[in-house]
Amino acid sequence: MDKTTHFGFKTVGESEKAGKVAEVFHSVANKYDVMNDLMSGGLHRVWKHFTLTTSGVKAGDKVLDIAGGTGDLARGWAKRVGKSGEVWLTDINSSMLTVGRDRLLDEGVILPVSLADAEKLPFPDNYFDAVSVAFGLRNMTHKDAALKEMNRVLKPGGKLMVLEFSKVWKPLSPFYDFYSFKALPVMGKLVAGDPESYQYLAESIRMHPDQETLKAMMKEAGFGKVDYHNMTGGVVALHKGYKV
Repeated sequence: MDKTTHFGFKTVGESEKAGKVAEVFHSVANKYDVMNDLMSGGLHRVWKHFTLTTSGVKAGDKVLDIAGGTGDLARGWAKRVGKSGEVWLTDINSSMLTVGRDRLLDEGVILPVSLADAEKLPFPDNYFDAVSVAFGLRNMTHKDAALKEMNRVLKPGGKLMVLEFSKVWKPLSPFYDFYSFKALPVMGKLVAGDPESYQYLAESIRMHPDQETLKAMMKEAGFGKVDYHNMTGGVVALHKGYKV
């Protein structure tokens, strides 16, 4: 019998979730960057910049960007590792990956690209110096399996960076809830013609583990040291885990 999991606030069979998430991102791919700027007031760029600048990634490093979508982090990693390094842009969703690949090519950034499931990464053990996943972990069906895979492909001493929506500072909750469940679907309808997908995205944020729970999950997946940094009142948190 198919086990169940959550798709936003709905309960679905585990075998259904990946397909439903795929539908969301096939739908939003072409408007993804515009909507990111609108939804976050441009703050997603600040959050990603913080991830890049505090990463410790240097020239010659090998970096894997999981659920890399339209390529924001991959572009930043490519600048940091230079010609002697290696950056892989991966996503499980072909529409998102195509938008990201084409966008980077238009900018003259040529990277290896892979349609990849984070729960079954097509890379060898102990290969990457750093792995990043921005706003992708919450959409994965088996987060524990994905985190173990990220640990597996990292070299000892390597670092995982998880940038994700998290548990907001309590006094902000009423305003954040109003914005998420009233304003976001309206924006999704007006700009992307798809209020349902943005309703799901708001719900998926609420179903994602909070800061301390995710920290414990990363330790359970094999990371020796894990810390996190809250941004924008806990709307987003950057978790860093180090492979022993």
